[in-house]
Amino acid sequence: MNRINEPFAFDSTIDWEPAGEGIRRKVLTYNAEVMMVRVAFQAGAVGTPHSHPHIQCSLVEAGVFDVTIAGRTERLKQGDSFLVPPNAIHGAVSIEAGVLLDVFTPMREDFV
Repeated sequence: MNRINEPFAFDSTIDWEPAGEGIRRKVLTYNAEVMMVRVAFQAGAVGTPHSHPHIQCSLVEAGVFDVTIAGRTERLKQGDSFLVPPNAIHGAVSIEAGVLLDVFTPMREDFV
């Protein structure tokens, strides 16, 4: 369902989508300028290193992750956050099952 420009998103009405082995996501609120996405990882799941032209900032909602951005890796836990500049190669490994809350600008058209 296309929810672009909808002012509210209700978690209980949004289905999880597969996003890789052991990874699933929910596209929450978005418009052309910004998008919020919840991404759940099983323990050991790998967010394959990749890049995109969007700025991304993410919050560790739950779990523990080793996050690599442009060759630098840090271990992040609940409440920690990170910022990915445009076109930087980045990825994450879920040390414990967890959830990231990602925000992209502009929105990720490839997600809808």
